Amino acid sequence: MEIENQIQLRPRFERITHKSMEAITKRVISLSEKLNPHFVLKQLDEHLWISIGSENKKYYSPHLHIEFEPLEDGTTKVKGLFGPEPALWTLFMFLHFVVAGIFIIFGVFSYSNWSLRQPYGIHILIMLLMVIAWFSLYFIARSNRKKGMPQAYELEKVMEELLK
Repeated sequence: MEIENQIQLRPRFERITHKSMEAITKRVISLSEKLNPHFVLKQLDEHLWISIGSENKKYYSPHLHIEFEPLEDGTTKVKGLFGPEPALWTLFMFLHFVVAGIFIIFGVFSYSNWSLRQPYGIHILIMLLMVIAWFSLYFIARSNRKKGMPQAYELEKVMEELLK
């Protein structure tokens, strides 16, 4: 997978495996014991989360969410999503909402002041700062994704071992 060339911050993939859901579940249990200190595998029904173990985990460490969809012919569709740790993703989403909220509020203020023929330059300046903050958040997230890329490839190898 060429995940470093994708624009989206949470790269996705999809593939078909010839293994059944039962075989995959058995393999998850055996791999979980084998890879225990280095990787954490958690499974709930048709969902599997693979994370970096606590000894190698950094704030930018990715995790891999895999969803298994059994098909009628006995094969299984595998849908994957690479992403940051949920706590970090939640923080970034919160910051995005705060920036968007401030942008909208000061947009309303600037329009009100403009229609009342009052000075509104400071409001426009704050709106521009929010645009800069939004781009900064995006580039910080891209930087974190780049730092976590070697660990993403390790997670991909664990997935490949699971599906072989």
